[in-house]
Amino acid sequence: MADIVIRPRRAGMILVVLLAAFMLLLPDIAHAQAAAAPAAPSAASTAGGQPGAIERALNTISGDGRPLSLSLQILLLMSLLTVLPSILLMMTSFTRIIIVLSILRQAIGLQQTPPNQVLIGLSLFLSLFVMRPVIDQINTTAYTPYGNGQIGIEEAISRSGTVLHGFMMRQTRETDLRLFANLAGVQRFPSREAVPFSILLPAYVTSELKTAFEIGFLIFLPFLIIDIVVSSTLMSLGMMMLSPTIVSMPFKLLLFVLVDGWALTMGSLAASFGT
Repeated sequence: MADIVIRPRRAGMILVVLLAAFMLLLPDIAHAQAAAAPAAPSAASTAGGQPGAIERALNTISGDGRPLSLSLQILLLMSLLTVLPSILLMMTSFTRIIIVLSILRQAIGLQQTPPNQVLIGLSLFLSLFVMRPVIDQINTTAYTPYGNGQIGIEEAISRSGTVLHGFMMRQTRETDLRLFANLAGVQRFPSREAVPFSILLPAYVTSELKTAFEIGFLIFLPFLIIDIVVSSTLMSLGMMMLSPTIVSMPFKLLLFVLVDGWALTMGSLAASFGT
């Protein structure tokens, strides 16, 4: 019986995104093509019509360009999914958001409320909202042309890498870029687009951690003031055996509800990315 197959256009978006992220985690494979030759022809229109290395490998596995069998597609997708946590943590807005929400929970004094699952869910959906312009741009410039057969998979990966590179560069501090460039022995780059991912990735994560802690510090201040006032009041009343945390928590929750804290926090986080 013939092998069951999945249409390439149906699984194309998943393959393009995962392959792009996997290639970007390697030292500058995908972005080097776009930075060195931004006007280079696609893999589908190279000299002599010869496909790139990735396309040749996929054609060899699938059998002269025929669709991959279901088992091979599942194997390929499961292999690429192993790098998905690293992609989510290191190349999107997820890191900043989850750290700020965790600091907010600690500032209020609630150890397990909201639970970790809720915080992760909020971070995922807010990250999806923040990254929507990037996803739409990847869909327009990479996935749709690839699904229509206008470009090859290597060109789609290169275009996806260029879009992600632009997003990460906008969120990265110059000082962090300079730090890792000096550690790598690189003096300067001709342009921001020429910064390789091997330097951009650690610089981006460092900048995200700094920004998250700065936002967390500002969130912590009003709750810290409430703790200080409550502790001083209890000391002056001689209630040293009464825990200030228990007394201050209702006032913290009241303050957070009165200022519409969740909407303010989520909106400020989204706005911090320029969305």
